Amino acid sequence: MSAQIISVNVGRPRPREWAEIGRTAIEKHPVAGPVRARNLGLDGDQVGDTVHHGGVDQAVYAFAREDLDWWAGQLGAPLADGMFGENLTTSGIDVNEATIGERWRVGTALLEVASVRIPCNDFKGWIGESGLDNSRWVKRFAAVGRPGPYLRVVEEGSLEAGDALVVEHRPGHGVTVSTMFRALTTDRSLLPHLLRVDGLVDEARHTAEAYVDQHGA
Repeated sequence: MSAQIISVNVGRPRPREWAEIGRTAIEKHPVAGPVRARNLGLDGDQVGDTVHHGGVDQAVYAFAREDLDWWAGQLGAPLADGMFGENLTTSGIDVNEATIGERWRVGTALLEVASVRIPCNDFKGWIGESGLDNSRWVKRFAAVGRPGPYLRVVEEGSLEAGDALVVEHRPGHGVTVSTMFRALTTDRSLLPHLLRVDGLVDEARHTAEAYVDQHGA
């Protein structure tokens, strides 16, 4: 099956008492028709906590339908597209084996895999509000190591559900989304590998450089 976008999902900040700053935009729903992908995200989508989320390196978040289905089995309930706060629900591609810096053509937009989603307590709160078992959620999600990537918008354009996802460029350094996630969460010994990535996001680079300074490569 060829890779494609099966849902484009957007949301706006809403008050939630369990959210760290009292509001969150994690609740996202599918939209029909073309959506413009811009430097800071999709039209109609907003960020609740602009200190910890958003910006050019977290403009768009992708998560695989296959991983949603796996989690549905673990949680004992179906999960709708957008349920994990993703903007793009994908199918037919292992987004967690995408290489950092890999570029995807979706519609007329060009997207670049830039970073990884680190689970937070707002994510835990949303899972609980949705009637699902959120006990130890942050640790459970991290242990699986399949977070989905954050994407930069390299070329602005329009995209919509049903568009093909075409990999136009893949760097040769071999550092995948899963590798980066494990390096930043569950296996710090992987941090030196991140320094092979050109254009690595600043926070990850600083973390990796500090580790190398202390422990060596």
